[in-house]
Amino acid sequence: MNSSGLVAIGIITLVIIGAVTTRHCAEFLFLGSALGAVVLYGKESLTTWCGIMEEVVAENAWLWLVCGLFGSLIALLQASRSTLGFTGLIERICTNEKKTLLTAFIMGILLFVDDYLNVLTIGVCMKDVFDKRKLPRESLAFLLDSTGAPVCVLLPFSTWAVFYAALFYKETIIAENFASGMDAYIRAIPYSFYPIIALIVVFLFCIGVMPKLGTMKTAYERVEKTGKVYSDESRELNPEMPSAQGQTGDIRMFLIPMGVLVVVGVITTDILLAVVLAIVVCLVLYLPAKLMNLDSFFYSMVKGFGDMLPVFFMLVGAFMLQRMCSGLQLTEYLIELSRPILSAQLFPAICFLLLGVLAFVTGSNWGMSAVVIPIFLPMCASLGADPVLTMAAIISGGAFGSHACFYTDATILAAGSAGISNMEHSLSQFPYVMIAAGLSFAGYAAAGFLM
Repeated sequence: MNSSGLVAIGIITLVIIGAVTTRHCAEFLFLGSALGAVVLYGKESLTTWCGIMEEVVAENAWLWLVCGLFGSLIALLQASRSTLGFTGLIERICTNEKKTLLTAFIMGILLFVDDYLNVLTIGVCMKDVFDKRKLPRESLAFLLDSTGAPVCVLLPFSTWAVFYAALFYKETIIAENFASGMDAYIRAIPYSFYPIIALIVVFLFCIGVMPKLGTMKTAYERVEKTGKVYSDESRELNPEMPSAQGQTGDIRMFLIPMGVLVVVGVITTDILLAVVLAIVVCLVLYLPAKLMNLDSFFYSMVKGFGDMLPVFFMLVGAFMLQRMCSGLQLTEYLIELSRPILSAQLFPAICFLLLGVLAFVTGSNWGMSAVVIPIFLPMCASLGADPVLTMAAIISGGAFGSHACFYTDATILAAGSAGISNMEHSLSQFPYVMIAAGLSFAGYAAAGFLM
């Protein structure tokens, strides 16, 4: 068995323990990637590590632009005071905690096309409303994350569905038994236990049936005692804004750019194009209305872009750690470790757990899914396991890893959109994630014997 995989587990353990205990996530991500480079490249570790960082930045230029320009759009909406108009309207609907949480939940389901569009758009729309209703930002981040990937996974016309359907249909066992990759994916949706249960859990949270647990309970107690909707740790993520007391905003100046963002994003599935067009619409609207002049417009754009730099650095560190774990053959190590307990009945449950663990420790849900599908589905055929259940377990494992990991892109963006640190978000939602994961594992274990 390859010992380098064990080294990767040691590095990941150090990163997790260090980040949780110190709350300094980005620093430990970069430290973990640096340690991986030392193990892999020895004397050439520093130059190779720098080269990998350059590659990661170049390969993910689309994501950096999307995040930065979303920051620009948020800053423009705030500087024009158009967010005040939307907040005033939505406050008439969100008159209490339950209605506010349910409104965010419903919006998360409606914006199903892409989890990035879902998380970033709803964060813009609902953050001020949550603040007005004195709800902790941790609850907003939980809703954003829980209606991102889980909703996208359950609908066959999302970016997740297209991604998984294409990967599934490349495998012989799927191509021989299903009309298309999408046909196979649709058959697997009813058995995608994790996203279904995760949505049920967050719905129960919204209506007050699911209790406040762990640090989520602490966050609610903080708001009750101090009135602070975010902790002192997240203060730097929420720069002081001029008082809006007595001010109003034109709701059209909010709804038109956001409408363009959502409609273009849904029709084209190109979020970068959507956010660029939304910013152009802001320019066309705000300058003639004298809400801003050209100087203040571009100043707000640059400032908003800069406000997303902490998210950028966190993602760079996470992607670099993924690369090192891949080089240390972590995936191969864990699969080899699980071989002695494989059986046709338990195989879907093991697939769910193994992919969830891999996505969690590497922070890469799509990347790990692309790696393990060519391994898991041939193993499924050789063991005689149910292919539909196995596909569903893979889909669920990816969603679980994305939801649970504190340095995956979805978690970082949900925390950034809510204006809190990713560690605060991850720890506050962790009990709910584990409830859904435990029930899902039990579901796959039971279904493996019944199907």
